This record gives sequence, C-alpha cells and structure tokens, in this order.
Amino acid sequence: MSDSETAPGAPKPPGDDTRMPPEAGRIASGYAFAGPALDLGALLWDGRCLPGARIRVPLPMLNRHGLVAGATGTGKTKTLQLVAEQLSAQGVPVFLADVKGDLSGISAPGTPGDRIGARAAEVGQDWAPAGFPAEFYALGGMGHGVPVRATVTSFGPVLLSKVLELNPTQEQSLGLIFHYADTKGLELIDLKDLRAVVAFLTSEEGKQELRGIGGLSTATAGVILRSLTAFEAQGMADFFGEPEFDTSEFLRRADDGRGIVSVLELPAVQDRPRLFSAFLMWLLADLFHDLPEVGDVDKPELVFFFDEAHLLFNGASKAFLESVTQTVRLIRSKGVGVFFVTQTPKDVPADVLGQLGNRVQHALRAFTPDDQKALRATVRTFPDSAYDLEEVLTGLGIGEAVVTVLSENGAPTPVAATRLRAPESLMGPVTGPDLDRAVRESPLHARYAQAVDRESAYEKLTAAQAARAAETGAAQPSPSPGREPERPRGGGRGRDAGAEPSVIEQVVGSGVFRSLARSVGTQLGREITRSLFGTARRRR
Repeated sequence: MSDSETAPGAPKPPGDDTRMPPEAGRIASGYAFAGPALDLGALLWDGRCLPGARIRVPLPMLNRHGLVAGATGTGKTKTLQLVAEQLSAQGVPVFLADVKGDLSGISAPGTPGDRIGARAAEVGQDWAPAGFPAEFYALGGMGHGVPVRATVTSFGPVLLSKVLELNPTQEQSLGLIFHYADTKGLELIDLKDLRAVVAFLTSEEGKQELRGIGGLSTATAGVILRSLTAFEAQGMADFFGEPEFDTSEFLRRADDGRGIVSVLELPAVQDRPRLFSAFLMWLLADLFHDLPEVGDVDKPELVFFFDEAHLLFNGASKAFLESVTQTVRLIRSKGVGVFFVTQTPKDVPADVLGQLGNRVQHALRAFTPDDQKALRATVRTFPDSAYDLEEVLTGLGIGEAVVTVLSENGAPTPVAATRLRAPESLMGPVTGPDLDRAVRESPLHARYAQAVDRESAYEKLTAAQAARAAETGAAQPSPSPGREPERPRGGGRGRDAGAEPSVIEQVVGSGVFRSLARSVGTQLGREITRSLFGTARRRR
C-alpha cells in the first residue's frame, strides 16, 4: 500500500480533507463556524472517522436549549461531561444533575490510558488531563454536598402537588391554602407550618375564612395531611426550611475565569423521582425570576443539564406541562440554556421538544415492536439527512452519536454521525473522602450547612394560643379553697390542668388565629407574586 492510500477503516490525519467524499464535505462545511464553538468530535462517514471534519456547536447557540438522548450505556453521561468541561473552560457556569453519582470526577484530572489515547487519535484531539472548578450540592443535605433547601412558600403549590402526588382537585385545594397564607402574610417555611394552616382551615372557625373562595373540604385536607406525613416519613422534611438556597450561586466563576460546574448529587434520592425532578424545576423557575432579560448573548449565563428528564414529565398534568414549555421558551432570553437528558425523544412532550435547537442522539435499540416504533418516531424528528438514520442509530457504538445543532445564523446544521471526543476530566466519581473535603472547604458550606428554624406560621400560632390561654385563665375566678378545679367534659379524658396544649389544639383552638391573621395581614399582608410554577420571589 502506498503512502497516499489509507487502509479501510483507518482514521485520516487531522485536517486532511482533500480526499473527503463530496457528501461528507458538504456536511463538514455546515460545522465550519467562524466564532467560538465547542468541539464535539469528528464526522463518521461510510464507516470511517474523518478527523479533519470537526463537528462543533457555536457557543452563542447553547442557550437555544438541547436534547441528549440514547439507550442506557451509550455514553450520554460522558457527553454531558465533555460539553460541561468546554463550557467551563469558556467561562460559562454549568449545572449538572448527577442522578447516578458518577459526574463528580469532573473536578479531577482524567487518567491517561490506551482507550483514551486511541479515541483522541481517531478524532484528532490533543488530549491532556484536566480538572475543572466544581461545587457539590445535595438536596436537604442528604448525601455529599452543600445542602440545598427551599421554603414551602417559595416552592409553591404546583411543584409541591407533584411531589405529594396530588390529583388536580387536591392541587387546586393546595393552591387555595397557599393563597390564604400568602394574603395573610403567614410564611410557610417548613412542613409543620403548612400542616398547621391546613388544620386550622378545616376547623369550625377556619372554614369561615375560605367560604367566599370555595372552601377546603375535610376529605381533601385529610389527603394533603396524610401525604405530608408520608413524605416526612421518607426523611424528606429536611428539604424544606432555611437557610434557603440562593440559586444565583450557580452563576459564579472561578478566580481564573472558568465557569464553576455545580454538581447536584442525587443518588440518595434517586428512588424518589418526583422529588428531585420537582426540585430541579424549582431551581430553574427561581433563576427565571431573578435573571434580567439579555436577549442574544455571546455566550450563555448558565447551561442547565436536566438528567433523567422523563421523570419530570411522568404523570404531569396539562397545566404543569404548559408551565414547563413556557419556562423553557422564556428562559432563553435570560441567557440560560436547558439540556434535557433522557433515553428517547418521545420521553419529552412535543411542545417542549419543539423548543430545543441542539441535538445529540446516541444509539437506540430496536429489540421489540415498541422499540422499532420509537426508532421510526425519532428518525422523523431529524431534518432530511444523507444517512439512513434507522440503520445508523441502531449501529452507533459507545461514544458515538448523530448530531444536529443550530448554526451561528440560527439554521439547523446538516445531520452528522459523530465519534465524540474523550472528556479530559476523570470519567467516574471521586472518592468519598475527597468529595467530603471539597464540600467542607467550599465557601458556601458555612452559609448553608446549618439549618435554621425561625419564627413562621407555626410559631406565631403557638404563641397566640399561649397568650389566649393565659388571658382566659386570668379571667376565670379562682376555685374555692379545698375545692378541686372543674374537669373538662367528655368522659374524664380531659387534659390535666396546666398541661401543654397539643399541636392541633394550638392550631384550631380559638379565634385567636383569625385575630392574629388579620393583624399580620394588615402589617405584611399582600399576596405573594407567584410564577408560572406558583413559586414565589424571595426577599434576598
């Protein structure tokens, strides 16, 4: 074989496009961007990898959202890592939802090896090990990470209904409870605050408060209270409370200008998918509240990767899906890109899918009739292509994908089968001790690690009930000497004199709550402005 010939299947030297097939050359020209871009890999054509044909995505287009999809084990997580590394290097902060616990390695340099060396040679990559600045978070402190908490008030009724698995009628009733607490200036910090208000609104006096706006049935209130109890029994109460996490922490950059990669560690709650999907949506909605409109930008303010995205949409109401769609549509103008990561595009509703401009589709399996149907549906979502996509998508190897992105002028690029580059950081988790040390050394640890329980609805009700009890006791005549105090009626089961009232008695005991609510409402009472998801803007 002469020097001018290349063995079948062997990669061509980087930059050698002179013998590139015409159709491959047309595809490659669609990715020849003039401005800053992220390198995804090299073009695959006719079974060969063409390292001179670089497949890239323009940096300004990363806030046009995207989808990373593919069957289990095809390399989606490594694709996230590859993109997150390059975004960080370009000064763009990144948020990663780490469901399986294997993305913490982005903070440590990768380990050289034969497989990495071979992949780098195939795609023309100048690979060098590198770690990237990272912060680690955990929902409510469950797991390794700085605790991320939200107050019940700011979390809102829509997302909480999803977490509690309430039906539409119960969701509406929960919204009514929040409406009442908002207008009366009663902050719902943790779950005991919410339980106290629910209990009051089903009491004889509390029912009068909601009579003009629909009321709250005892049966629905019972479902909500039971759901809260079950939720707490799973250890989830720690997610609600203070100090509430300020989502602007995700927008930070390191001293050297690189974007900080925020890794939300979720293995401890991966068996509670509704919880973490709702919390991720709260984070996104909270960012939407606070970020200014920036329109088109040279690079995103933040790129948000939503792993296991199908869990967000499972069992979601029509109103919830409409809110997701609108949030994704509008947050682009705030400079935030959202990438959904899931197994097949059909996991994402069509209205949401229509908002996504960038696509990395790993291999799909077609072992069953349902698989084949899903494969054909996936192929139809791509632009016209020079490939037989049904054949290509079922024949891709690990770390290979079909790519189409938005070009610098916003037009879709040609569909390109791509062999992806190797991440430069560690492809796997860092050790537990290293992770714990990173968390302790974080500047955010002192700010968020210790939970705080300040005065809120429950404490106000308790104090008011105690004051009322003291006033009532002072107004009653003292018993005659030698005469026992009168016992409560009802078969002798009354509480001993001087005993503390129970929580329910404190909540529903008298008109004190109404008096308190009017007082608080007069001083603070203005209904909290809520977003598409019913989340509330916090006072920072």
